[in-house]
Amino acid sequence: MAEEVTDFTEDLAHLLEEHDYDMPEVGDIRTGVIVAISPQGIIIDLGLKRDGLVPPTDLQELSEEEREALKVNDEIPVYILETNEPDRLLVSIHRARVNQDWIRAEEMMASGEVFEAPVIGYNRGGIIVPFGNLRGFVPASHLVELRRGMDDRQRQQLMSKLRNQVIPLKVIEVDRRRRRLVMSQRDAQKEWQEARKEELIHQLKEGDVVKGKISGLRSFGAFVNLGGADGLIHISELAWHRVDHPREVVKVGDEIEVYVLGLDKEAQRIALSRKKLLPNPWDLAMQKYAVNDLVEGKITRIVDYGAFVEIEPGVEGLLHLSQLSAGSVQDPREVIKEGETHLLRIVSISRERQRIGLSLKNVTSQEQIEWMARRAETPAPQSKKPAAPVREKPAAAPAAGAVAEDATPTLEMPAEDIAQAETRLGTRALEAEIAALVAGADEEE
Repeated sequence: MAEEVTDFTEDLAHLLEEHDYDMPEVGDIRTGVIVAISPQGIIIDLGLKRDGLVPPTDLQELSEEEREALKVNDEIPVYILETNEPDRLLVSIHRARVNQDWIRAEEMMASGEVFEAPVIGYNRGGIIVPFGNLRGFVPASHLVELRRGMDDRQRQQLMSKLRNQVIPLKVIEVDRRRRRLVMSQRDAQKEWQEARKEELIHQLKEGDVVKGKISGLRSFGAFVNLGGADGLIHISELAWHRVDHPREVVKVGDEIEVYVLGLDKEAQRIALSRKKLLPNPWDLAMQKYAVNDLVEGKITRIVDYGAFVEIEPGVEGLLHLSQLSAGSVQDPREVIKEGETHLLRIVSISRERQRIGLSLKNVTSQEQIEWMARRAETPAPQSKKPAAPVREKPAAAPAAGAVAEDATPTLEMPAEDIAQAETRLGTRALEAEIAALVAGADEEE
């Protein structure tokens, strides 16, 4: 009896030696250590009686970078493919990684995590993005830029432009059996923008110069996409000259450099400036103009105390109410209108405050007549290049009958200019000046 028990124990031990105690099954994921790498495959120590073999065909499923990264003694997970061989198990590194990607996709769908991925292709129904060793599909209806009413050609053009762009995404469906992995850009966009804005605000500093793309225009300014988060260029920071609407300076899609003007971390707002990176016209104006110069200026805005006058783009002067006429003026609109162009004299310049004071009443009648005559015979300029200032001392008003040497018959003067001069000089004085100029022209003929 004792011999029979001994024989049974020995037989059982022999059977256990022949078979693995923890026998894996097909589809299991096991972790092992690489013990050898050869052209015939990779040997994996799984802690069993039999080692695992990764065949060359499985290694071809990996990228070149992934293959080169495999080293002896590395610990890696493998997928059990076959268990029938008596001396080895057939295993797969690629299938194990695919399985891990499915698990990660399920976890991300459950958590609602937002991630980024590049667009690597598209078809009629949507775009394709990589997800580890898997491919994710984003239906066209889940793309942010897709708008209702687009025809098929417009949809295809939009998806073609997205190729190679990195976009934010959320996993919205995982089905391993059908190998279906669906994602949405639309669901991810809002959360991603908020996270990206917070990240940008902590990265940026006031005074930084960054590149961006105009993403929207409003009456109060232009929005600039800085890489997922928008900053605002207020209309006053678009240019040195007066801008009535941002579309006069930029358009949606323009790529520009901007200056970071301010950061509000609590409100998550980014204030930007375009004009800070443009030459300041006042730097040249301070060298170009001097007190007593005659300049042309366009009335841009009338206020109770006078009017603002654009001398050149970005340089405005103030025409004070007291400088409109020698007589008493209660309302500037009695003398001037917005949009009119006048000949004015510079009466003050403040370099520190970047201000120029202008006068209409200090322009003599002779200077007015000669200027209007030149305007009558000179074609309208095609550009906004400012005229050079006339540097001369104020002269006394000419006596009746006097003729300017270069004057031309003012019968060709525009009615608008004559009306402006009437306001300044008075009807009788204007008639006398025009008569003198006409008489002088007749004598020359």
